[in-house]
Amino acid sequence: MAHLTQDKDALQKRVRRIAGQVQALERALEGDADCASTLHLAAAIRGAVNGLMDQLIEAHAREHVARPGLSDQERNQGLEEVLEAIRRYAK
Repeated sequence: MAHLTQDKDALQKRVRRIAGQVQALERALEGDADCASTLHLAAAIRGAVNGLMDQLIEAHAREHVARPGLSDQERNQGLEEVLEAIRRYAK
């Protein structure tokens, strides 16, 4: 996905933050942290992943669905790809 290289640094920073949040959750579970703190860590991870998905879906839609000059076949394929990703994510 060449269009993602434009935002590569920002995407990598998001992924690293998510990895740090997952590690914090793991440490909380290993260290018997209180329930409320553990719930907040899990919620923060979910929010971060949702933000990442929003960014990736938008980039895909702009490049593979809405970009001028795409053929109907390319546009339909791009739409099917993003819909499949949303279906998988929503499960």
